[in-house]
Amino acid sequence: MLIRPLLTLALLFALLSGCSTMPHDFHVASTGNDQNPGTQDKPFATFERARDAVRQARREAKQVIAGGNTVWIAGGTYTRTATFELGEADSGSAAGPIVYRAMPGAEVRVMGGRSLATWTPIDDSAVLDRLDPAARTHVLQADLKALGVGELGPMLSRGFARGSQPAGVELFFNQQPMTVARWPNNDWVTIASVPAATAGKDDHGSAMGKLEGGFHFAGDRPKRWAKSDDIWVHGYWAYDWANSYERVDVLDTETHFIKTHEPYGLYGYMARQRFYFLNVLEELDAPGEYYVDRARGRIYFWPPAPIKGAEITASLLDKPLVRLHGASHVVFRGITFECSRAGAVEIHDGSHDLVAGCIFRDLGNAPVVITGGAQHGVRSCDFHHLGDGGVKITGGDRATLVPCNHFVENCHFHHLAIWSRCYHPAVLAQGVGIRVAHNLIHDHPHCAILYQGNDITVEHNEIYRVCNETGDVGAIYTGRDFTARGNHVQYNFIHHTGGVGMGSMAVYLDDCVSGQEILGNVFYKTQRAAFIGGGRDNHTVNNLFVECQPAVMIDGRGVSPAPVWHNMVFDFMRKLYDKAKPHEPPYSTRYPDLTQLDPLFAAGVGVPPTGTQVLRNISVGGQWLVIHWGAEKKDVEDRDNLVTADPGFVDADYAHSLDFRLRDDSPAFKHGFVRIPTEKIGLEIDQDRVARPRVLSRLDVVPDPKEPLGAIVRLTVRNTGETRWAGRVEIHAKPVNRAAWAGGKPPVFDCALAPGQSATQEFRCGMVPGSMQFEAGSDAPGLRPTWQPFNPPQPVKRVSSGIAPDAAPTALKGQPAWPI
Repeated sequence: MLIRPLLTLALLFALLSGCSTMPHDFHVASTGNDQNPGTQDKPFATFERARDAVRQARREAKQVIAGGNTVWIAGGTYTRTATFELGEADSGSAAGPIVYRAMPGAEVRVMGGRSLATWTPIDDSAVLDRLDPAARTHVLQADLKALGVGELGPMLSRGFARGSQPAGVELFFNQQPMTVARWPNNDWVTIASVPAATAGKDDHGSAMGKLEGGFHFAGDRPKRWAKSDDIWVHGYWAYDWANSYERVDVLDTETHFIKTHEPYGLYGYMARQRFYFLNVLEELDAPGEYYVDRARGRIYFWPPAPIKGAEITASLLDKPLVRLHGASHVVFRGITFECSRAGAVEIHDGSHDLVAGCIFRDLGNAPVVITGGAQHGVRSCDFHHLGDGGVKITGGDRATLVPCNHFVENCHFHHLAIWSRCYHPAVLAQGVGIRVAHNLIHDHPHCAILYQGNDITVEHNEIYRVCNETGDVGAIYTGRDFTARGNHVQYNFIHHTGGVGMGSMAVYLDDCVSGQEILGNVFYKTQRAAFIGGGRDNHTVNNLFVECQPAVMIDGRGVSPAPVWHNMVFDFMRKLYDKAKPHEPPYSTRYPDLTQLDPLFAAGVGVPPTGTQVLRNISVGGQWLVIHWGAEKKDVEDRDNLVTADPGFVDADYAHSLDFRLRDDSPAFKHGFVRIPTEKIGLEIDQDRVARPRVLSRLDVVPDPKEPLGAIVRLTVRNTGETRWAGRVEIHAKPVNRAAWAGGKPPVFDCALAPGQSATQEFRCGMVPGSMQFEAGSDAPGLRPTWQPFNPPQPVKRVSSGIAPDAAPTALKGQPAWPI
């Protein structure tokens, strides 16, 4: 009778001590040996040997091993040249999972590349002659063939509507991705025109040239380049939401003509659209750029800092680092996956697999891909500097509405989609019954969360600085399905979003998607916050909109007779409707209102956005409600919204504290508004996340008493998180051509702050007449941006750009740097 209590005590001791004393646990170390018994003193060297030892232990036990098996991984770097495979035979159980985890306090790095420690000056005069004279003394070379690296992976065409492709060999400096030599370095080239013989129209009637016909570009820069068959171009060729990389076939520098190799992109070329050249040796002209000579097996690199003591790595593996196929109850915890041309963890089928407390960085493709199975999850992981997006999840059965119950929770995503810019979100959720919750997502060129299917919940996420490079895009996006119902976008905080061209939306219900609920979210300084693009039965309820343009926008594109919209509704979406069998269970019982589409399909004149509700919302500043383009007021139930009165924020300085709680006497409660649990939004502390990065920024801008057109800009940064924060904060003025900063460049503020600390610095700026907006932000993760408008007084004269720094101006003296 004492056996079970003693076993329980032994398990408890193992957990409290932080490492295993159980006979069925094993150890791996980079200095180990696979001939060892796999103990802590004599560990294995490889994951495969540990996997086989776990299999053997479970066979010999012939029963569920209480507490499961843990493979403890010692600190170190584990270089993978092939995928670590786990199958059904490697499954654990609910009572006994199989856990691969880092030793407590250890940094375990699983890498699909290798370190490049030997760098020498370029010894080939032909290569030196192709470089800009200013770069020749800075660019170094590494001979990969001499280091034993075989064939280097090619660059492959990637982008919108193309399948995932491994990245080319990438270079990383101290875990930061470097840039393939490109021109322009930080800007775009313009498509000047398309050949008249290939000109046509797109579905909207805009002029568009055919892809096989090429295009003409502006500028003479390519005349200085040697002939190469491996020059690439990357661009938004027709639309600001569809990019691709294309290899150049013809580059005529006299006629400024480019023709690309097949396979071509999806659309065509439009004049005035943007692109840049890359993989051009002559354009290796700035710190942080590199060029891979695949024929010779060399990398040329201009380091951004001294290389002594730096870690420089190159990605090589073009397959996932880990793949689970049919395995269940397997856990990966506390491991860093990095430096690979492909992704990190793939999970196919099986159930109850978990990735927790891991770091994913410097990967060419999506780091985690989950396909099929049930109750798989990703929790409390960090994802950054990734070629594609973050987590891609597909699961559940849309025909039967059986959920998969997968989840992505408490993860921090930033600086994603470095290569494939569009439709590679932080989280892609497709199927039935998926939860995306308590994540922090920022610094992304396109959408943060994209979902498609039924019974998907997107809640308690904070999202900012997304949609930065694209247009007609949503921070949270779904579209084109009348049957995708039961989805909830609730209790999220979306703020400071970007957008070019057609701009961006915070929650984008695109192209007649129907039956969605937008509930209890906070929107601050977004463009179109809640956008209902023609769909039916969409409900926008109990949200808080602050300085949005507008808060809610509704259109009726589903009734448009234009072929692009008519065909979308009566062909593409009608097929999805018929496939769902809405007159039969489960759709007929779950969504009985769906069959109201039948007479509309029969009439063939369009589907109006009826059933749209906009109820019990608050709108502060900005614009409230726009109903246009085929939508009518009778389609929308608009009531009990507070859009003119002061809602009564607890913190009147909400713009800088980002505190949108309401006082108990808020008039919104008389309209039926229910308090939003803002304290639950974002990352949470758990066993795998011991701290959350949360740094607030504040801008105070006042006229400069010494300059008739000048302004004093004071930046304050405060660390409200649980861990030390260090980073560079940049201040920019828009429009940029109206600002004249002291020193000629936008200012930066380098600071390091312990929890609870704040720091302040002031800058002087001269301006030309007109309204301005100052913006503060940082590439260091965790700093919330701030925007501050400013209208300078009418000038008597224009101020030059040579403004000297000055001491703290009297205009700001005595004002608190942050409200207490």
